[in-house]
Amino acid sequence: MDMLRGAQIAEAGLTEWRKLAQGLHARYLTDGFAAGARFVAAVGEAGDASGHHPRVTIGSSYVDLELVTADAIYRDDEGTEHVVEWVTQQDVDLARRITGIAADHALRADPTAVSEVELGLDASDPSAVAPVWAAVLTGDAASQGRGSPSDEVRDATARVPNLWFDDAAEEQPATQRWHVEVYVAPEALEQRVAAAVAAGGTVVDDGSASGLTVIADQDGNRGVICVDTSTAQQD
Repeated sequence: MDMLRGAQIAEAGLTEWRKLAQGLHARYLTDGFAAGARFVAAVGEAGDASGHHPRVTIGSSYVDLELVTADAIYRDDEGTEHVVEWVTQQDVDLARRITGIAADHALRADPTAVSEVELGLDASDPSAVAPVWAAVLTGDAASQGRGSPSDEVRDATARVPNLWFDDAAEEQPATQRWHVEVYVAPEALEQRVAAAVAAGGTVVDDGSASGLTVIADQDGNRGVICVDTSTAQQD
């Protein structure tokens, strides 16, 4: 099934879901764990009917859901097909069904609470170091390049954050090579940046165009707060 582009996801009008990194995310607030379990059971039945299921985390007062297709098809500029982990129509369809189930259970969505953490590593030769980190993070060499046309490391069961690689310029000194990326909903960005600044952080790049806001701590270590600008509704 073909992957959906950002504009296509935006056109779907999934008001309770947010596109973060590769998938669609939603948080539904519950009155307790048992209420969350009943909701997840209903979601499971809908997933069984469609042959597709979300990733689920249940807490004492919430249920977090992620929808992503493990074998979406991406075509590059040359027309070559790649199997990638991304949003497809089946994710959009199931998201709509889950929204209806949540309404039946009188659950409220909290889009500002969704987030996704990824790791980034600057490397001079990503293909050389990726097997090491695939083994360290997942214990499975096949996690290198899983669901991605690059050397990105992804665990099939999502136990650990995805690791992607950026090219390290040879002429630059080896300073900070690791950084954390945190994807948030667009409406949560301003509060998240403000909280980081209030805690002593500094905005290095406001990311107004790219959706990437770079924050440095007092020692100069950098992290990135990300939003997916591709799915922004167009006026």
